[in-house]
Amino acid sequence: MGIAYSEAINPVVWGIMNRFERNMLARYRKERQRNVLAQPGEHPFLLVLDNLKPGFNVAKIFRSAEAFGAAGVWLVNIGPFDPAPAKGSFRKVPARFFDNFSDCRLALQQSDYQPFVLDPQAELLLTQTPLPVKTAFIFGHEELGCSFDIAAYPEMTCLKIQQFGSVQSLNVSIVASITMYEFARQRAEIK
Repeated sequence: MGIAYSEAINPVVWGIMNRFERNMLARYRKERQRNVLAQPGEHPFLLVLDNLKPGFNVAKIFRSAEAFGAAGVWLVNIGPFDPAPAKGSFRKVPARFFDNFSDCRLALQQSDYQPFVLDPQAELLLTQTPLPVKTAFIFGHEELGCSFDIAAYPEMTCLKIQQFGSVQSLNVSIVASITMYEFARQRAEIK
């Protein structure tokens, strides 16, 4: 399986990177190596981050994933990100990297995961939808949405988080946290 960025940095590119960028990349490489030892959390759900901007949200989602006991975070076409906002969680939550969504979808199917796409335009509410044990929550790019045509995947269920204000969007790391909380809440009710 490929990864979404080149491990080898062109010396010319390395030369024009500022010190912050070089330090971030060094932290990312170190934490990614440590991630190999990560163990799945208490809950069997997965988070699929599809083409998200690699800024603060990816690391913050890892932090919440560790807090809610996620089985893993799968990253689709996401390059290096600063792991510092994850507060050590990037090394604790198993990560799997994909170059494209098709490969990720195949891996989800082979692992018997039911995919749910979080979409503010969806009709079904997260809180009113029973979530199976092997749930995969898919979060698209903050501005562009998913990198694939959701309609082309009939096995996917679109869900939204009910909102009451005039702004009908939430930060993707907040959406991920609310989604993980709802999964944990439903599993607690079943026990």
